Amino acid sequence: MIPDEDLHRNAIENLEWADALLFGRVTYEMMEAGWRAPAPAGTRPEWMESFAHTMNAAKKYVVSSTLDRADWNSEIVRGDLGNAVRTLKEHPGRGLLTGGVTLPLALAELGLIDEYELVVHPRIAGHGPTLFQGLSKLVDLKVVSRVEFESGAVAMRYVPRR
Repeated sequence: MIPDEDLHRNAIENLEWADALLFGRVTYEMMEAGWRAPAPAGTRPEWMESFAHTMNAAKKYVVSSTLDRADWNSEIVRGDLGNAVRTLKEHPGRGLLTGGVTLPLALAELGLIDEYELVVHPRIAGHGPTLFQGLSKLVDLKVVSRVEFESGAVAMRYVPRR
């Protein structure tokens, strides 16, 4: 990802919309390492601080069978992923926000993703994880919105065609 103020504002809007975040262990640990307060002065641009504040305040659920504890406004989710996520989705509110690679793949397999936001950045890396690699079935999507940022990144939202 190319650090960009507009993209961080978009991410803040997504975080503020969600009732909670749903992370796998790897994404949780990565986000905690990058955003847990306090950050040393001068570590990141000032415009990233509102994202950090929003991320710190967000309720988080961490899907993990290996973590002993999660103390960053978090609860560990264990057991059957489908049942656990269906139970979380039954709570009143707007919904959950997830990210990463492994957990979204598992959720897509279970048909538990109601909306996808994919952000395409104007950079070809040539390496890294492939989103939804190994998905056992096609998921047909319908575009519901598209936002182009000054950096050239494009955020596209889709819902599954059912």
